[in-house]
Amino acid sequence: MLSNLFPKAALLLSTLLPLSPAGARAQDVYFSQPGATRLHTNPAFAGLLDDYSVTLAFRNQFPTLAGSFTTTQLAGDLRLPTRGLHHALGLVLTQDRAGEIGYTRLEISALYAYHRRLTSALALSGGLGLSYGRQRVGYDNLVFGDQLSADGTTTGPSAEPLSFVPVNYFSVNPGIVLYTGQAWLSVAAHHLNRPSLGFRTQSELPPRFSVSGGYKLFLRRPSPGPRSPSVTEISVTPTASYTRQGGSSRSEMGAYATVAPLTIGAGYRNIGAGSGVERQQVLTFTVGVGVGAFRLGYCYDAGLTALSADLGGAHELTLNLFSFDQLDSAYRRLRRRAYPVAPFPAY
Repeated sequence: MLSNLFPKAALLLSTLLPLSPAGARAQDVYFSQPGATRLHTNPAFAGLLDDYSVTLAFRNQFPTLAGSFTTTQLAGDLRLPTRGLHHALGLVLTQDRAGEIGYTRLEISALYAYHRRLTSALALSGGLGLSYGRQRVGYDNLVFGDQLSADGTTTGPSAEPLSFVPVNYFSVNPGIVLYTGQAWLSVAAHHLNRPSLGFRTQSELPPRFSVSGGYKLFLRRPSPGPRSPSVTEISVTPTASYTRQGGSSRSEMGAYATVAPLTIGAGYRNIGAGSGVERQQVLTFTVGVGVGAFRLGYCYDAGLTALSADLGGAHELTLNLFSFDQLDSAYRRLRRRAYPVAPFPAY
């Protein structure tokens, strides 16, 4: 009945929660600004870019649907001021909502990262995230056939069996980042323990595996710190990533151009949702600017295939507050105790 009353909402559900004889398999949200939402991508990114940072991100996906799929995320990380600066902590709070069907998922993740310089130019960060999530489905916004009278008015509650007990789950999320001052490689896995989400058919949140990397070509290198006001950074950064979760996969290639404090980027994304479903193609356009201790980013996803275009793509907005001690960084660099400056785009 849901598909008869709300065909586009049913299409949204089939995209987010594809069904199979083995049960329902949910999918995680995907952000189009991985530099700004890096803690969501890999826990090993905690503490790599700033002394501390706090990021608020909002993503509105499929905006042409009534009650589109939205995600709000608050994330923060802190590099602990211990000897050697080996340790960092992070926290990520994420809420997903799918409007008309009353679907919500709230997840909180605690992160830890350990940093180690391997050579004078190469460093490694290993991270671990532990997540607690709570998922529920509500039907308060839906109207069923047995609630409609002859004149079209709504009367009484529905007799449909619509009970869904909220589900709590835990997941384990490790990752590593290998980087130099100009290149990085990120490998991460989420939900390795395959937590159950408790739908009517047996369901699970399948592991999410991701690999990403990039290379920053400096046309003008900032000095002495990564955000020196005396020298403007000018750089071009090509990036690539691949993510697989359950039966779906996505590959992406893009590039960012930075003339500090402005960054602009564009990318191409190819998304597959499994056999029998047309692959979706998306172009992404990003613009970001840094002002003082703040970074602001906006991204728009434009669908190239009929389905992704009809759903309206996505809008994404990020706001970041950060702190970085340039004098301390210069001192540590003179003492040869500093890590390479992580080169991934941030705005």
